[in-house]
Amino acid sequence: MKNMKSMIPTCLLVVLLLLCGCMTIPKAPLRTVNHVDLPRFMGDWYVIGTIPWIVEKNNVGTMDLYKMRPDGRIGITYAFHKKDLSTKRQEMHAIGTVLDKQSNARWGVQFIWPFKAPYLVIDLAPDYSTTTIGYPSRDLIWIMARTPTLSESAYKALLQNAAAQGYDTNRIVKVPQKPGL
Repeated sequence: MKNMKSMIPTCLLVVLLLLCGCMTIPKAPLRTVNHVDLPRFMGDWYVIGTIPWIVEKNNVGTMDLYKMRPDGRIGITYAFHKKDLSTKRQEMHAIGTVLDKQSNARWGVQFIWPFKAPYLVIDLAPDYSTTTIGYPSRDLIWIMARTPTLSESAYKALLQNAAAQGYDTNRIVKVPQKPGL
């Protein structure tokens, strides 16, 4: 009986450690870039790597095309091919609204009214050649470039930046692209 009583604190400690291991510690909020020059950001962006959301699964040759609207919002066209680059290009359309007017790095993107998804510019090359768009839960990410391909070293640097923001880069998949789409 005495041995049993002395084991209780040890058992409680083991249970506590197991419970702590099952808990997820909230991650710090994603850090956005200091400033996005919106006119310079507009145009075509090829999706090079992503953690795809449900409607993006099996999409290839994906691109985002951004265009300023007269009302100050951003017209977004998501272009893609289903499963194979030779299939017909399809499009989805959304509206972006800049939520942080000081940095222009936090948007709300609406594909279907009334739902707006967070859109956070978490990385942007000084020459606007690459960008990374994050999602607060880190379940989604889009690594994009102005060209359909990136050097392996440039891609790895973007993955390292994503990892520094708390992303599991093993979940990020490369998107097949075709030069000159």
